[in-house]
Amino acid sequence: MATQNKREHLTEDLLKRLLASSSIDAYLDEGETVDQTLPSYLRCLIDERRIKRSDVARNSGLNPTVVYDIFAGKSRPGRDHAIMLALGIGCTLRETQRLLRLDGVAELWCKDRRDAIVIWCIERGMSRACTDDELYRLGEKTLLGTNPLK
Repeated sequence: MATQNKREHLTEDLLKRLLASSSIDAYLDEGETVDQTLPSYLRCLIDERRIKRSDVARNSGLNPTVVYDIFAGKSRPGRDHAIMLALGIGCTLRETQRLLRLDGVAELWCKDRRDAIVIWCIERGMSRACTDDELYRLGEKTLLGTNPLK
């Protein structure tokens, strides 16, 4: 597992290095692969920001029991809950995409209208509540599941 102090390379750069390697062993010996779980990644994120799981629950709009179960690895959040967690933690877009990958769900895609709205909100540091307001205003299903009248 990569250490926190070690600067991680961009995936695109690593792919180029992998494809240019003379053997898979040579690439793997570089130590650039990451073996991380969703719960460990979530703990790293909140430790970096010095926030508590209770803050994540409050900021995300998720039930605290659900948040604690996800952090403990007892359950997986699913896509909308993972996005809500990312917003509750205050993740960057890159961190959100990694969180979604580790959850095993689709990353945000700017060609999808709803995803584009969420990406825009994340990039502007908006809260989960403000993100839901934007989704609702623009006629999209909110993260909390409210369907606007079209």
